Amino acid sequence: MGRFDNSRFGAARDGAAATTTVSFIHKLTASESFRAFFKEGMALVEESAAYLDGAGREDSRRLRRPVALAYATESMRLTTRLMQVASWLLLQRAVNEGELSPAQAASEKHRVRLTRQDIACARELFDELPAPLQRLTFKSMRLQDRVMHFDQSIAAARAPETPTSASAVASQVELLRMAFAH
Repeated sequence: MGRFDNSRFGAARDGAAATTTVSFIHKLTASESFRAFFKEGMALVEESAAYLDGAGREDSRRLRRPVALAYATESMRLTTRLMQVASWLLLQRAVNEGELSPAQAASEKHRVRLTRQDIACARELFDELPAPLQRLTFKSMRLQDRVMHFDQSIAAARAPETPTSASAVASQVELLRMAFAH
C-alpha cells in the first residue's frame, strides 16, 4: 500500500531493470498539503483553547448541573483528543524537517495515543451543551480520524511488503521453464 514499483514499466538503469519504491504517503506528509493540514490542526487547538478559556467559561456557568458535568467531561475529552493530534502533527513535522528520522519518530510514537473517542455523555445532554463546544468536538473528531488514517498509512508504508501469493504470470513462466528443462 502506498508504494510504486517502476520496474514493471520498463524503467532501467545500466541495462538492468531497476526497482525503485516510492512511498506516496511519505511524499504526501512532506507536501504542501500536509503543511496545510498541520496549520488546520494547530488552528483548531488554538480555537478550542480560546473558547474553553474564554466564552466557554461563561457558557458553562449558565448550564444546569447535569449538563455542566457533561460540559466538563466533553471539554476534557476535547482537550485530550487535541493534545494527541497536536503531538502527532508535531512529531510528523519534525520528521519532515529532518529533526527526527522516521525510526526515531516511530520509537517516540508510543507516547502519542491515537484512540478514537466518541461522545462520552448521553446524547440528550450533549445536545444541551453550548453550540461552540459541540462544533469543536465534532471538528476534533474528524481531525483525529484523518490523523489516524495518515498514521495507519505511514505504518503500512514502513512495513515490508510480502507477496500474498505468487503472480499468475510468474507461476506460468516457472511451469514453462520446468517443461523445457526436461
